[in-house]
Amino acid sequence: MIKLSSIVLAKNEEANIRRCIESQLGVIDDINILIDASTTDSTEDIVKEYPEVSYTVIEWQGYAKTKQTGVNSAANDWIFWIDADEAITPELREELLVWKAGTPRHVIYSVPRRAWFLGKWIRHCGWWPGRVPRLFNRQEVKFNNNMVHEGLEHNGTEGELKQPLDHFTDPSSEHYYSKFNHYTSLAADQLFKEGKRAGIFSAYIRALSVFLKMYFLKTGFLDGARGFILSFYSMNYVFTKYVKLLERNEGRHNSQHG
Repeated sequence: MIKLSSIVLAKNEEANIRRCIESQLGVIDDINILIDASTTDSTEDIVKEYPEVSYTVIEWQGYAKTKQTGVNSAANDWIFWIDADEAITPELREELLVWKAGTPRHVIYSVPRRAWFLGKWIRHCGWWPGRVPRLFNRQEVKFNNNMVHEGLEHNGTEGELKQPLDHFTDPSSEHYYSKFNHYTSLAADQLFKEGKRAGIFSAYIRALSVFLKMYFLKTGFLDGARGFILSFYSMNYVFTKYVKLLERNEGRHNSQHG
């Protein structure tokens, strides 16, 4: 039987962390929570209620480096990466139990991810099935150094699990925009680091193309009002990201992210 470890980053996640932990019980053998040292809510108190969970209060090193620290300290080679606002569904739990009893054919496996946005599941907009690589062998797979939307690097083959991971991404518009400035700044920093450039016209074209793709080509209109809102918000995200890149290209920006 394969033993599984998980890694979870948590900063001010009192609204989500209990659901995340309880979804892992009975399938993840070694649950590891990395709590950002700047956390100010009751996340740590909630984690302490679960004696089967290991946790560490850790200084922030960036998304990829902090997660890699968690991977390196886990008890098992096979890792399931799960964010604090995600949960293993009962169907995925059963699939993982069957997987643990077999012999892995790949070094990494992706799962479909179902997103909860403003009180509804998003079925279109290009967000479903939204596959993400989450189960991997740490001997063969490492996190890359991206500042935002960090990913996994490997030279092996990738398999697929069929059952979904739930992502409770944005329960409200306030929550979405509380993250907005931070993530668009990180994304602009990443593009600037890669030597990319932007003008206001290219920012507009890129943003408009995102809306058209999500709402029309990816049939976001079938998600009703939420589909329009998500497509519009995503357009604004891309526009803001490239405007911030323009500011960096011109040498005028505040490097302190909100």
